[in-house]
Amino acid sequence: MDELTPLSLATLRQLPSHVAVPRYERRALSPGIVHIGLGNFHRAHQAWYLHSLFDMGRNHDWAIIGAGVRPGDAAMREKLLAQDCLSTLIALDPAGKSAQVTGAMIGFLPVQPDNAALIAQMAHPAIRIVSLTVTEGGYFTDPASGGLDTAHPDIRHDAANPDRPRTAFGAMVASLALRRSRGHGPFTGLCCDNLQGNGAVFRQAVVGLAQLSDPALADWIDAECSFPNAMVDCIVPATGPREIALAQEFGLHDAAPVTHENFRQWVIEDDFCAGRPDWDLAGATFTGDVHRYETMKIRILNGGHQVICGAGALLGLTTIAETMAHPLIRALLRKVVTDEIAPHVAPVPGTTPEQYLDLIDRRFSNPEISDTTRRVAFDGSSRHPGFIVPSIRDGLRSGAPVEGLALVSALWARYCLGLTADGTVIAPNDPHWTALQSVAREALHTPRLWLEQRQYYGDLADVPRFADAFARWLSVVHSQGVEAAIRAWLAQ
Repeated sequence: MDELTPLSLATLRQLPSHVAVPRYERRALSPGIVHIGLGNFHRAHQAWYLHSLFDMGRNHDWAIIGAGVRPGDAAMREKLLAQDCLSTLIALDPAGKSAQVTGAMIGFLPVQPDNAALIAQMAHPAIRIVSLTVTEGGYFTDPASGGLDTAHPDIRHDAANPDRPRTAFGAMVASLALRRSRGHGPFTGLCCDNLQGNGAVFRQAVVGLAQLSDPALADWIDAECSFPNAMVDCIVPATGPREIALAQEFGLHDAAPVTHENFRQWVIEDDFCAGRPDWDLAGATFTGDVHRYETMKIRILNGGHQVICGAGALLGLTTIAETMAHPLIRALLRKVVTDEIAPHVAPVPGTTPEQYLDLIDRRFSNPEISDTTRRVAFDGSSRHPGFIVPSIRDGLRSGAPVEGLALVSALWARYCLGLTADGTVIAPNDPHWTALQSVAREALHTPRLWLEQRQYYGDLADVPRFADAFARWLSVVHSQGVEAAIRAWLAQ
């Protein structure tokens, strides 16, 4: 292999000609956004849209300052600062891979227990948007009530210590208090996580937390700040040795390269209290009807992921593309979505649910995407309530079939038992893994106990049509195996 070029501002012009590099000068950029949660998805999605605008010569006052609130974020900070916050994005297109270096982020704040640097940066008047990717389970939502989980230890801490918050939301409350006192005005909170009504969930977390320590401030935030709903979409695998090796194939050394499919979508409500970049010029869609786009994506793509990942992982399949090459699992996806999910999803401009399923089928089947079943199955305790349960409820309300979704729930319960079909131990893969594993064992004899986890299923244990179907399919999965259960359901 030829000598690798380490990624940095100083080496940009030394990179191989087949690697696209920024056409703008980094020193011409100034910050307008603080983004909390600098994972792969953000760098392949929101940061890419900004990079594209910068390449057009536009919006150079909207660069990103990265931030994190967890100790693990410090490792990413070190990697990115060492390469001047540049990122290599590698598009995994079956027709051929391509690489580009993006530079929309110009700094990364220290990760501190009291979040002092983060608070100070968000309080700066130049910051007009604070955006988040903190996962679906990171918004402190009480699963029973749907409101803010005020009993959570971190929320209780931030309510009692608003000047030394632990959470991203506590840091935002503290910074907004400073902005109000200094006359700097509000900022927009922009959620980039896969949540139904994610702007409303974001608002609830910030306003609800502020209410616990400063009700007047909470009222000001609620009245002045914007929290637009948004739908985000791009399949972005985790980075490991394979991804680092792919960057090396392009002739460069990047400690944290990002691979992604050759597809992006971003649909946003145009509700920004302090202005916004021209993201529409880079391909984003601004609309007053985000919910329809959001529902289609969350129900079919994210829900589809949950349909197949448990079965795939139980059968020892490593990647999502491998699950799609398994004829039974592929048939499971198409039938569950066609019969039990798509009927409750409205079309969006230019796309029907059926057409969207065809798109998802192609995207999931991309052999270049090494998106693992383990990654997709992670945090099922947040993903199933958000991505699967709403379709179950719609089916029950309308009298539509729910047997396939009952089978999907049974496969999740079987996955949480912690053993694959051949007896291989599944390493813990959920923040609540120990509790889930315990209930999964009890459900071997009493299936209803799985559904009585009301924080995930609400009252579905009390609905015989679903509870009976779940118990039946869980029994088949345990007694006959995953493939036999899927085959039996497909034959109905």
